[in-house]
Amino acid sequence: MSRQKRILITGGAGFLGSHLCDYFSEAGYYVIAMDNLVTGSVDNIAHLFSEVNFDFYEQDVSKYVHVAGDLDVILHFASPASPIDYLEMPIQTLKVGSLGTHNLLGLARAKGARFMIASTSEIYGDPLVHPQTEEYWGNVNPIGPRGVYDEAKRFQESMTMAYHKVHKIDCRIARIFNTYGPRMRVKDGRALPSFLAQALLGESLTIYGNGEQTRSFCYVDDLIRGVVRLLEVPYNLPINLGNPDEITIIELARKIRSLSPNSSSDIVHLPLPEDDPQRRRPDISKANEILNWWPRIGLDEGLQYTLSYFRDKIFM
Repeated sequence: MSRQKRILITGGAGFLGSHLCDYFSEAGYYVIAMDNLVTGSVDNIAHLFSEVNFDFYEQDVSKYVHVAGDLDVILHFASPASPIDYLEMPIQTLKVGSLGTHNLLGLARAKGARFMIASTSEIYGDPLVHPQTEEYWGNVNPIGPRGVYDEAKRFQESMTMAYHKVHKIDCRIARIFNTYGPRMRVKDGRALPSFLAQALLGESLTIYGNGEQTRSFCYVDDLIRGVVRLLEVPYNLPINLGNPDEITIIELARKIRSLSPNSSSDIVHLPLPEDDPQRRRPDISKANEILNWWPRIGLDEGLQYTLSYFRDKIFM
């Protein structure tokens, strides 16, 4: 009789981490979610607490990590991900990307576990190449306000590849572009959830700059499929995961406003934050070819699902 597979998911009470907990729980894994709850919420995983094959550890991975027993897979998804979070917690953000990654790579080595990091499109900074391919090295200000997140993720990739080369860790690097869906925080601070909350509340939709900067938004179910597929395929170099459909921020605001018929929101412009990327779109050729993966859910459909979730959270 084969042993039940065991997986550790750091950031397991967060937006992406909680969806991964759901997927692997349903897939028959013994799931261990680890989170210090700085930005995560137990509400996201409370429905799993009654499962016999689920554990939750409230723990800061940058301080120490201990998990008894076997581990087959480690998914390191712990980190503040919104600018308002990592601007308020710059040192914690750097630590979870550096010390936390080091601790978890050591655990992966000790357990013989496959190891995946949640990297980010932010490693490309304000890109000079468009769309962004995995071969592009980025345009990042290391001492700017966003540098704590960008450089933490860049270091995370370097450390992971070093452990792969020296200690033969079976690693995966997912460069995740803007992802949205249920379980995003209402006060997340990023454009899409901010617009949804403002539209539902009848408040002004706040755009930073002229709104002509672009982003590409991937629905969470598509992203989770990509993560799972990457885990299954023997490929150790970074792979972009995101939706290549590009939209300006002002177009996104108008679209979200139109989906909320009770909203009389106007659109106001505020100063553009320092080092805010002007264009963002993933080249997912490698994901197509190597993973046989591409997004299936368009922005209009995904926004309807997310709007419904936000409506319930705000007016419940």
